[in-house]
This record gives sequence, structure tokens and C-alpha cells, in this order.
Amino acid sequence: MTRRPFVCGNWKMHTGSQTAVSLALDVSEGAAAHSAVEVAIAPPFPWLENVARRLRDGPVSVAAQNCHFEEKGAFTGEVSPGMLRDAGCTHVIVGHSERRTLFGEDDSLVSRKVAAVLAASLRPILCVGETLEEREAGSTMDVVGRQVQKGLGKVELVELPLVTIAYEPVWAIGTGRTATPEQAQEVHAAIREIICSLGGEDAGSSMRIQYGGSVKAANARELMSMKDVDGALVGGASLDAFEFTEIIAAAAENA
Repeated sequence: MTRRPFVCGNWKMHTGSQTAVSLALDVSEGAAAHSAVEVAIAPPFPWLENVARRLRDGPVSVAAQNCHFEEKGAFTGEVSPGMLRDAGCTHVIVGHSERRTLFGEDDSLVSRKVAAVLAASLRPILCVGETLEEREAGSTMDVVGRQVQKGLGKVELVELPLVTIAYEPVWAIGTGRTATPEQAQEVHAAIREIICSLGGEDAGSSMRIQYGGSVKAANARELMSMKDVDGALVGGASLDAFEFTEIIAAAAENA
């Protein structure tokens, strides 16, 4: 089954109100030439609505970097999936390694967020990945397998195609280190096998699995030439419109 590549830029805690709009418009202009690729950007919360409004009806969607699992309530400082939908988002990144390591999010919490995103008619990008210590201990497949299965634990079978999984080895995020294409392919193939076991061959073959971990224009083509790498979740390189567009172009070459 042919899967449309999906490239999402995670801006993390960067940009101001004006630079966010400028960057978003530059990305939209670059993405317009590569319609074979689905493209999204994830600005910080304060800029979501303005960016989404400026990108409306264009080739780039807007994602949020996180959400709460409840729709409303006394949760000071939190943002619900419904609020994100109303702000113009179509996707939400859930379980990013920085949320897991810096803010203590565990598999149970991530699972609740995935379910909440789907319930709000949004699409989750479920992040999974191992630390350097876990890789060196030979535990990569155990860790990633657990995160995938628990993260999807509250997802109905019919909803599986709405989920994107992003494999982001923790040891390759913001370090300049990148998994080799062969390492990425090995883990992506294992994730796809898990999805097949959960939802059948059709679900496994249709689900998109992004690679995230120091993706740059220089390594994107080789990474996305792998059979089971269906795009990228891009961090720092997504803050440069030209480089991000080059990554989108690399995905288009392998569409």
C-alpha cells in the first residue's frame, strides 16, 4: 500500500508572534511545490490560532505540541484538545520524549492523551523511542514495543489509521547524532509488525511512521528512502524554512 509521506516541524519553545507567522508563510510557499507530501508545523501554543488563520486553505496544516486529556475543568495552565481544534489545529504531538523525560509523562498518561485527541476529531502523532542506555542494553525493541502498545491501548481498531507514530530515538534528539537509515528501518519495521498484530495487515500497511531525531536536509533523503520510513518529525531544522523545505522535497522524492 502506498502511504503519503508526512513531514511535521516541531518548533518547540521558539519563535515570537511575528517570526512565527513569517516562518509559517515561508514554509507554506515552499511546501506548495510538493503536494505529494502532507506537511504540518507545530508552533508554540500562543501563536497557534494566528498561524492557523494565515495558513487556512493552504498546503500546510497546524499541529499542537501537547495537550491535556480532559476536555475542560480546573486544570490551571493546561489546554484541551477541543481548544486546539477551535484554534485551527488538525494534529497534536503526544508523548514527545521531552514530555516524558522532563515532565514525567508515562505510558498511561500518553494513552489518555491519544484517546482524547481522537475524541476531539484531531489526529495524534504518537512519539516513541529509547534512551541511549536502553539501546546499549539491547532493549530498544522492548521499550518501543511497550510504548506503542500502551500508547494505542485506548484506540479503537477503526481509529488506528488516524494515528501517526513518530519513532524518535532519545539519544538522537538535539544531539546531532542520527540513527543510521538501517537502524531506523529496523525499528520502523518492528513498529509496523506491532500495528499489524493489533489491527491487521491493512492497519499496519496504512499507518504512517515518521522518523524523528536530528533530521536535516543532509540526511533526509537517505532516511526516507527506507521502506518503512514515511516522513519525519523535525525539530531544529524546521526553524529554517529553506532547510525544512529541502526535507519536504526529500520526502516527495520517495513518495
